[in-house]
Amino acid sequence: MTSSPTFWTRRRVLVTGGTGFLGGYVVERLREGGADVAAPARAECDLLDVGAIDRTLAAVRPQMIVHLAATVGGIGANQREPGRFFFENVMMGVQLIEAARAHGVEKIVVAGTVCAYPKHTPVPFHEKNLWDGYPEETNAPYGIAKKALLVQLQAYRQQYGLNGIFLIPVNLYGPRDTFDPARSHVIPALIRKMVEARRTNAPTVEVWGTGKASREFLYVEDCARAVVMAAERYDAPDPVNIGAGAEITIADLAVLIARLSRYEGTLTFNAALPDGQPRRSLDVSRAAQAFGFRASTPFEEGLRRTIEWFERHEAGESENEFGPRTEPRKGEHASVAEGAVSNRRVSSSPSVSS
Repeated sequence: MTSSPTFWTRRRVLVTGGTGFLGGYVVERLREGGADVAAPARAECDLLDVGAIDRTLAAVRPQMIVHLAATVGGIGANQREPGRFFFENVMMGVQLIEAARAHGVEKIVVAGTVCAYPKHTPVPFHEKNLWDGYPEETNAPYGIAKKALLVQLQAYRQQYGLNGIFLIPVNLYGPRDTFDPARSHVIPALIRKMVEARRTNAPTVEVWGTGKASREFLYVEDCARAVVMAAERYDAPDPVNIGAGAEITIADLAVLIARLSRYEGTLTFNAALPDGQPRRSLDVSRAAQAFGFRASTPFEEGLRRTIEWFERHEAGESENEFGPRTEPRKGEHASVAEGAVSNRRVSSSPSVSS
C-alpha cells in the first residue's frame, strides 16, 4: 500500500457516471487532489455506443478510468426490465474495458454491486463467497452483469496486463441522493415519506415487506473516499468490499428515520410485498488491510445530514448511486424498502449491529 501527496497532480482521469450521486463526490475529491478530471454526461458519451467511447478516450487521453455509471433502479424496475438491466450494464462495462485496453489506459477502476452476492451468502459477506451461488432473484440480472465485468478485468489482466480493479460498494445514502418516490431506494424513500407524513399529520406510513431483512449502509462521502484511495493504492486482481461493516433491519431503520424526521405516527409494514435479499452486510477487512479504508461517518449522523439536506433541497432531484437511473414508467412505484413487520409505533430506539 503506497501513497503520495502528488499522486493525483495533473493526472488525467475519466469518470463515468460523474454527474451521478456517488460520481459527483468522487469527481470533487479527485479535483481537490489536483487531478484533471473529465466527467462527461451520457449525452456527451453514451457508453452503449462504442464509437462515442473511442472518441472520448481519444480526446481525453485518460491515464485512469473510474467506471461508476450504471443502469439501476428499485425492485419494481428490476422485475419489469431485467433484460435491459442486464444488457446495458454488461455492454457499458465490456465496451469501456476493451476501449481502455485499446487506448493504453494505465488503470481502470470498476464499481460492482453488493447485488452480485449469492442470495444466501453467510453474513458478513466475504469476497471469497462471491461465486458460491445465484444472486437474489429480483436483482440477479443486474448483479450478474456487474460480476461479469470482474471476470473481464481478471482475464484482461492475465492476457493483456491491464491494471483493473473491482470494488463492491454496499447500499449508499447521503445528501444529493434521489428522493423521487418512483426511483429512490430505501433510505431516501423513507425520509421523504416520513417528512411528508409529519407535515400533513398522516396517521400511518407504509413500508414494503416484513422488516426482517437487514441491510448495511455506507455514507456516500465515505464511499467516494474509498474509491479514490483504492484508485491510488490498490492494484490487485481480487475484488474488494466497500462498506461500514454493520447492519440494521429494515424495521429498525424505518423507526430510526421516523424518529430523526420527527414523525410520531404508526409504521405499517406490508408483508405482501417483497423483502429482497434476507440479509446484507459486508466483511470490510480487505479494504482496511489493502489500502487503509475504514468508514468514518456514524450512521445516525449520516442520516441527520441526509434528512437536513432533503428538507432544504426537496424541490430538486439528483441521480443515482453510480449514474443516471432508469426512468420510471407512468404509474410505477419503486420499492420504498427492501423489507419491513405489521404495525409499529415510533417509540423504540433501534440499533445498528456490527
